[in-house]
Amino acid sequence: MKSFASLLAAARGLEPADLVFKGGRVLNVFTGEFEDTDLAVKDGWIVGLGRYSGHEVVDVSGRLVVPGFIDPHFHLESTRLCPGEVAKIVVPRGTTAIVADPHEIANVLGLRGIFYLLELTAGLPLDVFFMAPSCVPATCLETSGAVLSAQDLKPLLDEPRVLGLAEVMNFPGAVNGVREVTDKIELFSSRPLDGHAPLLSGPDLCAYLVLGIRTEHECTSLAEAGEKLARGMRIFIREGSQAQNLADLLPLITDHNFRRAAFCTDDRHPEDLINQGHLDHVLRRAVSLGLEPIRALTMATLNPAEAFGLERRGALAPGRRADLAVLKSVDSFEVEKVYKIGRLVALNGELTETIATVSIPDWAGPMNLAPLNEENLKIKAAGAKIRVIEIIPGQLLTGHLILETPIQDGFLAADPQRDLARLVVVERHHRTGNIGHGLVKGFGLHRGAIASSVAHDSHNIVAAGMNEADILLAVKAVEKMRGGLAAAADGQVLAELALPLAGLMSPEPAGHVVSAAGKLTEAARRLGSNFADPFMVLSFLALPVIPKLKLTDLGLVDVERFEFVPLFIP
Repeated sequence: MKSFASLLAAARGLEPADLVFKGGRVLNVFTGEFEDTDLAVKDGWIVGLGRYSGHEVVDVSGRLVVPGFIDPHFHLESTRLCPGEVAKIVVPRGTTAIVADPHEIANVLGLRGIFYLLELTAGLPLDVFFMAPSCVPATCLETSGAVLSAQDLKPLLDEPRVLGLAEVMNFPGAVNGVREVTDKIELFSSRPLDGHAPLLSGPDLCAYLVLGIRTEHECTSLAEAGEKLARGMRIFIREGSQAQNLADLLPLITDHNFRRAAFCTDDRHPEDLINQGHLDHVLRRAVSLGLEPIRALTMATLNPAEAFGLERRGALAPGRRADLAVLKSVDSFEVEKVYKIGRLVALNGELTETIATVSIPDWAGPMNLAPLNEENLKIKAAGAKIRVIEIIPGQLLTGHLILETPIQDGFLAADPQRDLARLVVVERHHRTGNIGHGLVKGFGLHRGAIASSVAHDSHNIVAAGMNEADILLAVKAVEKMRGGLAAAADGQVLAELALPLAGLMSPEPAGHVVSAAGKLTEAARRLGSNFADPFMVLSFLALPVIPKLKLTDLGLVDVERFEFVPLFIP
């Protein structure tokens, strides 16, 4: 804070405030009601509620004044946009703070990538906090671009915007006391520790919580969320582009426990942010499903602030930062104005400030593939039965099927009649030549291929297709762009989007990225896939910390057993 004397004088009404909001109804998240009161701001801080005079008066008659929204678990990289472009979209929708996990960029660029994101987010009209990534690599079951030990993470302890340790995805390692996992937990033991333990239950859950982990955003069922909440975890109900758990988990919320829950979006693509919204969209949906509006707003403001010790945020009360949104109603959650530290930063859906464009340095876009050809992408059929990854729509969870092997000329083949596509993961960090081979059911492809350098969490190149020639063409297109997304068929690249920042993010305006992504989705639909975002579905098929079956550059992973399993069954 600045001068206490000035703040105290304004709070006591002895001198005018800088800014006074008059005529509206101000949300009190502590009492659970709207108050008909003025709200006074001085030097960017809320100094009083009651009756005040100010140098500037903002008439909010007929409007609701609420705290700025806070997303407690968000991946900047999943937006495919640089942070300034993200701010342009989410701030006018009422979001004033996010807590980001940078493990995606860290798995490609290491600590240098994290510091680059810290640099890109400095000075934005959006508070971007970070959690130090706990899993770089996420597991020993894949090849990442970097390895970060507890020793490597120590410099992040001195960064004021690094709040704690990000999602501990290697929950088997945590539960079994693997030193490389527990060393990081110990390093951040006095700070917030984020969880990531899908389906973990019983004694193993208790062991996980003994380490001090206190949040969870991976719950997919009411029973799972109920058990974890009962054992002391804060539940972040996720409603992202791919994983949408709100409808299933909202019945968890009661009068007694709602202060232990919050909303998060986790992975959200730009077209969804633009067309549907950010937390404003989640609030609309939650209320439409029956959640009381003030309770919903509390879960989007005070609850996430308290989860991370952000005591000056999340509420409109004296001594809190003047981060707030002016809403037209709690039916639409339409945001009219947004103030950040008492400064108007968004009006009627548009940012009022200019954000500088970004030029990506060459070091930030590594793409190091070993020589690749069609023969590399073939694999001899070595069994009558084969393990198959089954896509479960709307979930990051996948099924583990055992089916008859589709064979052509002695090699594993796609089978459009059974909706089986070839799946490969090509290592792109160290020129190892590693290629993981598999099959995926449920993509809907009947020809062509799609490929992406966004492949959680190590971000090798993942591709699904119906023949090796088109898979190769799509992968080569991604390589040429220094990272990105591509669709190909019949010897032609149909659509592409360059993501030169770590193969994950574009420096282009959001409109350009959304337009290119739309063309990619349309191309994928012409190839047979009907997913709203087929590339996001594809990106999670390489994530070996979400059950049940996933593929990495090192092979097929049974996530529940946390080990490699043979592709073919004799």
